[in-house]
Amino acid sequence: MSEHPLWPVDGAATITAFPVRAARPAPAVVVFPGGGYHHLAGHEGVPVARWLNGLGVAAYVLRYRLAPHRHPLPLLDAARAVRWVRHHASAHGVDPARVGVLGFSAGGHLAGLLATEPGPALPEGPHDAIDRADPRPGLAILGYPVTVLDGHRGSADNLLGPDAPASLRAELSLPGRVSAATPPMFLWHTADDESVPVAGTLELAGALARHGVTQELHVYPNGRHGLGLAAGENPTAADWTARCAIFLRDQGW
Repeated sequence: MSEHPLWPVDGAATITAFPVRAARPAPAVVVFPGGGYHHLAGHEGVPVARWLNGLGVAAYVLRYRLAPHRHPLPLLDAARAVRWVRHHASAHGVDPARVGVLGFSAGGHLAGLLATEPGPALPEGPHDAIDRADPRPGLAILGYPVTVLDGHRGSADNLLGPDAPASLRAELSLPGRVSAATPPMFLWHTADDESVPVAGTLELAGALARHGVTQELHVYPNGRHGLGLAAGENPTAADWTARCAIFLRDQGW
């Protein structure tokens, strides 16, 4: 495990590497913990990276910028993280063609934003050799994600400010951003989530279906928001890790 600054000057964002030992270049996943764009939930970071390592997947936990920083700064951090992993792929024993993202709650929104970006060019332009790498992930795993910003005003206010127009909240809601170029997605949620309604994840799944995007969706009958790996707390919802491992394998990860 090693932590690295994400940008050459601004140290507000960092990426922590959890490499794996393998005979061949390994796939990699960048993890975005949730926290409503206000804080980062620790149980959605390092433990998830360790789980991915157990699958033979290199993991990278991103500490992205939060409120009072506003959009597009978290998205720029997310894009930079994927670029960083690809740029350092050889040194870390990673296959640059197999770099995905995984996020929970607001981190799931951020992962989804990056996965639905229309192209590799993002605001602020290239800074160095790292920014010449492609930021687009090869797949995305979203756990109880914020998909519709009107569905979780706390995340929306922290990301955009409380006075952001409804048009911007709509523009940054995931279902309307899906296209045929969106990478495969694994989605999971609990039906009685009181913080982030499952309806948003179902809406995203519908958009993926309409555009012919490969997806896998699991809705578990009950469980609080923020379960993370869910191991030991909710055995039914904890099934998502086994299902996701199969999804990763089927995608060549």
